[in-house]
Amino acid sequence: MTRPPHLDLRLVAVVAVGGAVGTTARWAVAETVGASPSGWPTATFVVNLLGSFLLGALLEALLRRGSESRRGRLVRLGAGTGVLGGFTTFSSLALEMERLIAAGQVTMSLLYGVLSVVLGLLACIAGVVLASRHHRWRAR
Repeated sequence: MTRPPHLDLRLVAVVAVGGAVGTTARWAVAETVGASPSGWPTATFVVNLLGSFLLGALLEALLRRGSESRRGRLVRLGAGTGVLGGFTTFSSLALEMERLIAAGQVTMSLLYGVLSVVLGLLACIAGVVLASRHHRWRAR
């Protein structure tokens, strides 16, 4: 009898290592982008949109490969849950929205929240479409 994935320490380690890679990448983007003079949380906005796009592309690519193999599970958990889960940061989105509200920038906070969710969904869909087209192109 096999263990459920959440009790398999090897899979948990894959997610943990991926998460460390993702959070390090998020930190690097934040350091590169820096703070916006307007108060707009640019770094978090960028990582969440990019991460949404990459997650959509990754999951579509894995889905197109057929039934999940052991290797596919490792990629999904390591790259998807780990790296991209650590890279994206919707908890920071919530904190930054609260900080904008506390600074009296309620409209910017609402705009930031709505754009993050709507554009994140569109970025994810774009990743799915791109991966799907890539799969069809490779099949020819």
